[in-house]
Order: sequence, then C-alpha cells, then structure tokens
Amino acid sequence: MVRRSGSSEDADRAVSASLLTVNELKVCCDPASLEFENTATLEPLIGLIGQDRALGAIRTAASIQHADFNIFVLGPTGAGRHSAVQTLLEAEAAGRKVPLDWIYVNDFAGPDRPKAIAMPSGTARPLQKAMEALVDDLANDIPALFESEQYQSRRSTFEQRLATRKQEAFEKLVEKSHQRNVTILRTPMGFAIAGVRNGEVIKPDDFANLTEDERHEIEASVNLTEKDLEKYLKSIPRLEKEHRAAVALLNAEMAKQAVDDALESAFEAFSGIEAINQHLSALRADLIANAELFLSLGNRRQEGPFPVARARVHDEPALHRYAVNVMVSNDPATAAGAPIITEPLPSLANLIGKVDHISTMGALVTDFTLIRPGALHRANGGFLVLDAMRLLSEPFAWEALKRCLETRAIRINSAAEMLSLISTSTLDPEPIPLQVRVVLVGDALLNVLLTLYDPDFGRLFKIGADFSPDMARTPESTGLFARMVAGACKRDCLRPVTRDGVAALVDIATRTAEDQGRMSLRIGALWDLLREADFLAASSGKAVIDADQIAAARSAAEHRADRVRERLQDLIHEGTLIISTSGSHVGQVNGLTVTSSGLFTFGLPMRITARVRMGTGKVIDIEREVKLGGPIHSKGVLILSSYLATHYAGDVPLSLWASLVFEQSYGGVEGDSASAAELCALLSALAGIPISQSLAITGSINQMGEVQPIGGVNEKIEGFFDTCNAAGLTGQQGVLIPRRNVRNLMLRADVIEAVAQGRFRIYAISHIDEAIELLTGLPAGIRSGDGAFEDGSVNANVEARLRDFANALRDFMKPPDAGPEIDTDE
Repeated sequence: MVRRSGSSEDADRAVSASLLTVNELKVCCDPASLEFENTATLEPLIGLIGQDRALGAIRTAASIQHADFNIFVLGPTGAGRHSAVQTLLEAEAAGRKVPLDWIYVNDFAGPDRPKAIAMPSGTARPLQKAMEALVDDLANDIPALFESEQYQSRRSTFEQRLATRKQEAFEKLVEKSHQRNVTILRTPMGFAIAGVRNGEVIKPDDFANLTEDERHEIEASVNLTEKDLEKYLKSIPRLEKEHRAAVALLNAEMAKQAVDDALESAFEAFSGIEAINQHLSALRADLIANAELFLSLGNRRQEGPFPVARARVHDEPALHRYAVNVMVSNDPATAAGAPIITEPLPSLANLIGKVDHISTMGALVTDFTLIRPGALHRANGGFLVLDAMRLLSEPFAWEALKRCLETRAIRINSAAEMLSLISTSTLDPEPIPLQVRVVLVGDALLNVLLTLYDPDFGRLFKIGADFSPDMARTPESTGLFARMVAGACKRDCLRPVTRDGVAALVDIATRTAEDQGRMSLRIGALWDLLREADFLAASSGKAVIDADQIAAARSAAEHRADRVRERLQDLIHEGTLIISTSGSHVGQVNGLTVTSSGLFTFGLPMRITARVRMGTGKVIDIEREVKLGGPIHSKGVLILSSYLATHYAGDVPLSLWASLVFEQSYGGVEGDSASAAELCALLSALAGIPISQSLAITGSINQMGEVQPIGGVNEKIEGFFDTCNAAGLTGQQGVLIPRRNVRNLMLRADVIEAVAQGRFRIYAISHIDEAIELLTGLPAGIRSGDGAFEDGSVNANVEARLRDFANALRDFMKPPDAGPEIDTDE
C-alpha cells in the first residue's frame, strides 16, 4: 500500500494500488437471466438496435423532397450501415411512383447533339421495338413498292414523255433545217450540219464549184441551223431536270405512302407524348427524303442461300439515324416504386455514362446509339448508394458527381475529353435532368476530411447518419440483442441459438466494445461467427447452436489468424526476442504493446530500457531520433520529461542526459500507452533501484504523474500472460494497468483461471508512485514538511541523483580560478 500525506497534491491522490479480484476481470451474461430456451421462441427483430440516431437521419434524407439533402453514412465497418441503408430506402422507395423512361434519339438538324426525351414509364422499349420494326418494314416495303407494276407503269410514262418531248423537238429542228436546204447528221463525234441539193448532201468538191452566192446562202442556212441545234441541246438538261423532278415527286409520293402506312401505328401508340410526336414528324420527313437508303439495303433480303421474308436491317449503321437508344426503362409491371441503385465500381464512366466508339477504316467513329447509361441514369428518380472511398479513388468521379448534383443534370464527358488525350469524332448528348438522392457510405475520418477540405461537401451532403460503434449493456438491450440474433437466424436460415449461446454472443460483443457496460454494434463479425457456429452445429448433428459451438467457432477463427502471434511468442520463448519474466534489473521494464497482423490484433511485451548520465536536461527518445516514433509517442516522452523536471530538485537546473528505447523494435512505434513504463525505467535508472521483471506495465501519464487509460488493455494483459505461461507461472507475475481501464476488462477464461488460482496478478494503479512501489518493492516516498522525500524512498534516491548531476555539472563548468562553492545538499 502507498500512504501519502503532507502536501495537498499528495492528499488529492490518496488512492493506493489494488490487486484486482476475479469478479473485476470480466462481466459475464448470466444465461439464467434470459427468459427463453432458444431464439426460435422469440419474435425476430429484423433491423438494428442502438442506432436510432443514424436510422432517423437516413429516414429524413430519404423522405425529404428538397434538393441537396444527400446523406453521408459514417460509422465503423461491420456496423450494418449498408443493410440499414438498403432496408430503409426500400421502405421509402416502395411508396414512390415509378420514374420516367429516358431515351436518346437523333436530332436530324444537328446529328452531333442527340436529343434526350422523357417518356412515361414502360413506353421506351415499345417505342424502340416499333422503330426497329418500322425500319425493317420499310426495307421490305419500299423496294417492293418501287418494283410494283403501278410504279413501273407511272415511271414508264415519265420516261416516254421525256423521250417524246426530245423526239418532237428534234423533229421540228430537222424539219426547219430541211426548209433551209440543210440537214443534221449524227456522227460518232456528235451532230454535223451539211447543205443539201436534190435530196443529197453536198460534197466538199461540189460545194467548192458552187457560185459565191449559193455558198453564202448555204453557209447562212448552216449557221442558223447550228443556232437552233444549240438551243435544242441546251433544252435537253432542262427536259431531263423536269423529268427527274417528276420522278422524284413520284418517288416521294410512293415513299410517303409507304412511310405513312408504316408510321400510322406509331403515331397512334404514342400520340399522347408531344416530344415523340415532334420526333416522329421529323423522322417521317427524313425517311421520305432518304427513301433510296432502303432500296439497296432492302434488296439484301434475297442474298444468301435462304432468302428471308423480312429483312432485319435496323442494325445497319446507315439506318441508326432512325433508332431509339433507351437509356432508362422502368416497366411498371416489374418495377416496384423508385429505383435503388448500388454501384460497386463508381468510375467516371460507370457513374455518368459514356459514349462508345467503333473502328471504321482506321478511324474511331460513333453515333447516338453508342451512348451508354451510368448509375446516375439508372437511379434517376430514386436513390444511388456509393462507397465513399471507392468513389474518391476513381479519377474525376467525385468532381463529376458534384457537377451533376449542382446542375441537377447528367452531362456525359469522358476522361480523355477532359484531358484532351484523343482527337476523334464524338457527340455532345443533351443533358438529362437529374432528381436523385445520393447516399455515400464511409468512415468518420473520411467525413471529417471532406468537411474540412472540400467546400462543396457540406452544401451537397447536408445530412450525416452517424452509426455508433456500441450501446449500453442493460437487460433491455440484451433482450433486443437476443431478438436481433433471432432475426439473423431467420434471415440466413440458421439453427436457433440457445440462451447460453446468446449469452456467449453478448460477452463477445462486450469484449469487442472493450467496456463492461457496453456492447459492440459491429454486428457483421458477430453474424460471421454465428454462421460458422451453425456450420459446426450441423457437422455435430445438433439442432441448435449453443455456447460450445460459439466458443469453438471463435477459437477456430482466432486460430486461423493467429500464426504471427504464435511465432512471436515462440521467438520470446526461444530467447530470440529478449523478455525477462523473473529477476530484477535497473533501468529496465516490461512494457506492453498491441500489434495487428491485418486479420488479428494481439498484445506482446516489449523490453524498455533507460540510461542516464550527467547532461544538460535532455531526454533522448531514440525511436523519435531515428524517425520510428510517431507524434503521439513523442508527446508522451515530452510529458514524462516535464514530470521529471518539475517533480524533482526544482531548485537546481535539470542536469540530466537520458535515453529511452524499445529494445528489438524495428518498426514504427506510435501511441503514449508506454509512457508510464518509460518513466518507471527512467526513475529506476536514476535511483539505481532494480525493477521486478515479473511485472509488466501499461498506461499513459500526464504532467501530474497520474496514470491515464489506454486502449487494447485485454490484448496487452493476455499477451504478457502468454509469455509468462510459456516460461512458467510463478505466482509473482502480473500486469499493472490504469485504474480507469478496469471497466474495460473482458479477459480470456485461462487468464481469469490463473488469477483465481493465485498464479497471475493484475493491479490497478492511479499514479506513477503506485507503479514504482509495485515494481521496486520500495516506498515511492512523499515530501515531508521540510520539502524532502522520506529517506530510503525511490523518489528520494531520484532527487539525490539529480542533485549530484547538478553539482557535477557545476564543478565541470567552473572556471579554473573560481573560489570555493557551497554544496547544494546543505
């Protein structure tokens, strides 16, 4: 026991170290307090307990209709965040109407900017099928129509009319030339005009024998005829143009007939949608103007050994202009309420969609049928659930999501376009209006970082749902927990759990919470354990899951992840890692650390040593000097340095040089839970008093010497226990823990059994003086009325050593001709 009196500071901490009893090491759930035989008799609780605050936030975000009330769901992994979000969103979505369908169609006036059209739910797919059937029908009907006897007859009439008009004009020209005694001859080189006499063409020799007047007369007639011929030849293109116009009118009339017949059903089916009517009207005009597209494509129906009755040409790139690209289709017959979309890979393309390209003749080309929807398109009118870390890990995805939420529209852009990495033909689809509630699921740290460093985050995500890691352990909460276990068994088709099995799960939840008065709400790990216990029960042929299966499943899970811990304990037992569990050493103490192998967290003892000599008041943290110590660990060393400087020999300069180190530690060291052990090692080195190696200590200290609580206390105790057990328990071994950590104890059964048998001890301490007494077996010492520590105490020896250092330093620094000095000890 430590008794303190004298100063008011000593009186304030008049609490002595205590040896903990078995009842303080664990709080067990008594199966007899559970009023059921097994969970089959309980009403299943489908949902979570202890998360009313978070669930209320999710309900608010899901129900409120105002924009920007998106939600960030934060909490520990395994707390049931995703399942809770899904359950609550399903309840809200079921009461909402099915959202609109969205399609992209060709803008015939600007093909590079496809039009986005909203349609009543369930109508997009029928329209798409109708347009495909329309194109296929026209590919058959138009060629057949142009091959029909009616068309050929009317076309022949136009051809004959053209030939007749040409012939009549030519005959008039010939008749007029005869009246002038000239004739028009057809030659391979074109037309030729020659004079005629007595019905015969005048030969060149005969023409030369004519009189000059006759020659002039013939030449004048030839010139006039040439002019008439020129007029005739110039009239031919005009006649052909008129012919082509007439044929075009005929073709248009025939195409209009085919198109109108094919479109009649579409106009009737979608007459109530104004945007579709406008598109069908533009499509009709383009079909009539480009009817020749179907002539060549439609004739392909006869190609191949098996001619088909109907050509399927709507997949031809040339006819994509008439297609309908369905971005979102919500069939009321199959869809129940608003959509809930969970995107596991929220990349830029998966989030806002993309425009695909195809390679044609060595170039990348595209059209509006290659526009692909993203998660925002599918979730439009409903809810989109994203993992926050995955979203932030994808390039451009976070910025794209914010831009869509700000503009309330989905605009498709690719990363290559943003970075100008490629130069190819692309599209600028019309943005689709966006109405969605986004749910981000992440941890608390990510939420804090986004709040601090992204000014848009708080504006766009106004609601936070904070899932608690634990809840109070009360009879009421234990009953709810049992019902939740019953719900998990029903949901996953597991065997019922007996009441001793439920009690074992409650104890595991309390151990995970590291608080005897609370239960962990990280239910994911508990349900995994329950599933494995069900497997073991099935293997054993049992109809229920009891505490034995729970314990076996937990043991098996720990064994699978325990290789690293076992190997490190073997290295300690072999002497490779030097840890003493007996004897005493000056300036050496067993500290306790917590290590994680990734799958399993465990405790290990660590030797901490201190060395001292005269100096200038510097305490060297070797871990920090070599950049292995973290900032919190360095803070702990500075705090113990402050305690040393202010608690001892305050009337002389601190003339100390000291070093502290974690022996055989080759990785990073973080945290201040070893600061109490480091201070004990330092005090032992200063006082020259050995420390018992049968004990280990954990705890952080403040500048007043008070021992503060730390984390991982169960793992640390069990780690030192395993080391002592391997070396042989003597009854003198034990662990010193902060008194405020007693409520965190939920130790293993073998540790509790060893304590009950007196083979292992656990002490609770509140002040560093209590620790030094237990470790050295000597009184720590208090200051008497004259301000001096009691003789023979550890503190008295420490202060005396510090004064000796101060005197030695003063002597060392004294000039050679200085006079005699007064001893500071007098």
